[in-house]
Amino acid sequence: MPDRKATERKAPARVAVAKTYKLFIGGKFPRSESGRSYPVTGAGGEFLANAAHASRKDLRDAVVAARTAFPGWSGATAYNRGQVLYRVAELMEGRREQFVAEVAASEGLPARAAQATVDTAIDRWVWYAGWTDKIATVLGAANPVAGPYFSFSVPEPTGVVGVLAPRRSSLLGLVSVLAPVLATGCTAVVVSSAERPLPAITLSEVLATSDVPAGVVNLLTGRAAELGPWLAAHGDVNALDPTGADPADRAELARAAAGTVKRVLRVPDEEPDWTRRPDVARLRRYLEVKTVWHPMGG
Repeated sequence: MPDRKATERKAPARVAVAKTYKLFIGGKFPRSESGRSYPVTGAGGEFLANAAHASRKDLRDAVVAARTAFPGWSGATAYNRGQVLYRVAELMEGRREQFVAEVAASEGLPARAAQATVDTAIDRWVWYAGWTDKIATVLGAANPVAGPYFSFSVPEPTGVVGVLAPRRSSLLGLVSVLAPVLATGCTAVVVSSAERPLPAITLSEVLATSDVPAGVVNLLTGRAAELGPWLAAHGDVNALDPTGADPADRAELARAAAGTVKRVLRVPDEEPDWTRRPDVARLRRYLEVKTVWHPMGG
């Protein structure tokens, strides 16, 4: 009879099954219509997974989903939006260890630094969730006028926002640019960091299992240089955050956006320090102010 222990010793090592992540569009996880994917590697060059390589058609589908979701999300009460966003933070907390592992692998951070980054990202999401029902009070106004009228200035969401996510800060930077979009009542089409997409993909899985309505956030993995011009020129996108674009490409993105009178955020050439305290000014970028006049009396 064969030696059982010898047979066990000779058993081949298990072959790991590489995961291919999909896109997140309209609350679902479709493959790219192009069928393309690309390998994602860690900071040390090790293979981590495969990610879908989004195409122009995928981007158009994402914009349609964001536009469809906009009336419901912008029409929800500010309190309700805050509760929905806070639920996202709760789910992020539940997957904290996965986020830590992915941030550490993607950015080459030691464990303690990755933990601090993830904790700051979750805290930042909570910070913006708390602003949803304060925006109208802080950024709106009852205007003094000379005459028998009331005049009110009311902030309203801009619409669909295209976001080219930061390239280096895979989670904290992404949360810092995405959370204020959602807090103001806008919907988003996000192109994640091509080199470090895994934390963004995990965030999309969190969003899919949260109370955020389908289409409010749509996340594409791919190249900002390829998808950015189409996002900038799309007539149904109302604002563009070009943070993740190469500084040399931003002028061309602004020219493409001018054709549809799109708001383009001004961003520094160098990626900012995302650990710094967030600023209410980022909320203002996604708001339009509507002024209403009404006569006094009957």
